Amino acid sequence: MSNMQSEVKKLNKSFENENLYNDCPSWRLALFALNNTATNLYMWGMMYLANYATGIAGLMVTVVGFILTAMRIFDGITDPVVGFLIDKTDGKFGKFRPYMVIGNIILGIMTFVIYKTVHLVPENFRLIYFVLCYAVYIIGYTCQTACTKAGQACMTNNPAKRPKFGLFDAIYNAILFTGMQMYVASYLVPKHGGFGNISLYHELITLVIIGSAILTVLAVYGIWPKDRTEFFGLGNKSVEVKFRDYWPVLKGNRALQMLVVAACTDKIALSVAQNATVGIMFFGIVMGDYSLSGTIGMIVLIPNIIITMIGTKYAQKLGQKKALVVGTWVSMISYVVLVAVLVLGDPTQIRLNDMGLMTIVFLVVYIIAKGATGVSGAFVIPMISDCADYETYLSGRFVPGMMGTLFSFIDKLISSFATTIVAFSVAAIGFTDKMPDITDAYTPQLFWVTMFLFAGMPIIGWICSLIAMKFYPLDKEKMEEVQTHIQEIKNSEPELV
Repeated sequence: MSNMQSEVKKLNKSFENENLYNDCPSWRLALFALNNTATNLYMWGMMYLANYATGIAGLMVTVVGFILTAMRIFDGITDPVVGFLIDKTDGKFGKFRPYMVIGNIILGIMTFVIYKTVHLVPENFRLIYFVLCYAVYIIGYTCQTACTKAGQACMTNNPAKRPKFGLFDAIYNAILFTGMQMYVASYLVPKHGGFGNISLYHELITLVIIGSAILTVLAVYGIWPKDRTEFFGLGNKSVEVKFRDYWPVLKGNRALQMLVVAACTDKIALSVAQNATVGIMFFGIVMGDYSLSGTIGMIVLIPNIIITMIGTKYAQKLGQKKALVVGTWVSMISYVVLVAVLVLGDPTQIRLNDMGLMTIVFLVVYIIAKGATGVSGAFVIPMISDCADYETYLSGRFVPGMMGTLFSFIDKLISSFATTIVAFSVAAIGFTDKMPDITDAYTPQLFWVTMFLFAGMPIIGWICSLIAMKFYPLDKEKMEEVQTHIQEIKNSEPELV
């Protein structure tokens, strides 16, 4: 009898979930997650913009640092405008697909223009030309990235499925960043003799433009059947959105506030740590072999994916908030250990062709550190959708575009200082005319600046995240309450106006 009751309960639960949740096949989530990979491919291409602007176009290091910071702030300012346009859009081609396609076209054109022409412009006009081109690039970047944060809200609200977006995204990013690092460090740099050769950048952007276009097409196909009115929050019963609603949303949504604090502090810290110049300093100068950045990345790739999969299972069972907190704790502890290994040991002994104790210890700690970092970052984007559903629960507004771009606005406003932090840090130890290159000599000052940028900044960011998560209200139980309330409103007769 107890077995029969258990089966009946499972069937009832399955029926409730079928009616409560907007579900979708996992393969469509996997395809839509490629939209973030498409824009991350451009982000990777632009990681070397400072090297191009200073080494090829002849602009000063500190000037470029200020420009990239100012443009990042401009990027944040465009976010609310694009988010509002997305929320107001609901036409023949849906809400998100037009912005994904238009954004990618702008990115391709402006990346080509920047890397192909800035160094050819007369010196008196070069700076303003660079700024204007980059500003147009940012508009395209905003259009497409806003859809990543907003579009997943209509894909599914199933707590067993939503964390899978983070899993797919984490896997893609691990493959992308590892593969691109290998491509640049082990292929482009040896082929072109370093970052002072214009042909390196031209070959790089060819791959970026073509690859991102293909990924965007796949992402558009993934979201296609879900990009319809009935999957937008309360459907036809959603409250009308006005631009003046931005402030009430930010003021009244505690979940969004705390997620912004947690994710933005992580973002500025990791943006510093993952800066191309920091990678050159860490692997190319401190370790003395820049090609290690690619090969070590390949070694840790599979373990990182496995760790992320474990974190996703944990999130599906206990909620995304708990998974993020656990991943953050492990990240912080492992990076402290990583610094201790590099300080107490000799980084130049880390060699894959002659693996000693130093290499083995470094690889073990590095695998754990990178894997945990992947887990702590994998659930930020899905949690934005949770915040969007929470806003629908609170006010009846379906504003995923506004939610995602409000998040991005503050995120970019804060993280915009990452490039400036790197630029002024290296300038403080003598690199005022150009960024550090693999040919530069090792010094104790360079080592400690590298440790601060590579590990110290992330540790500070994670401490801030843990504090913010103490006040984040959307645990697993609260999200079940949110989804039940939304479904009750959708099933009711009167329409909201």
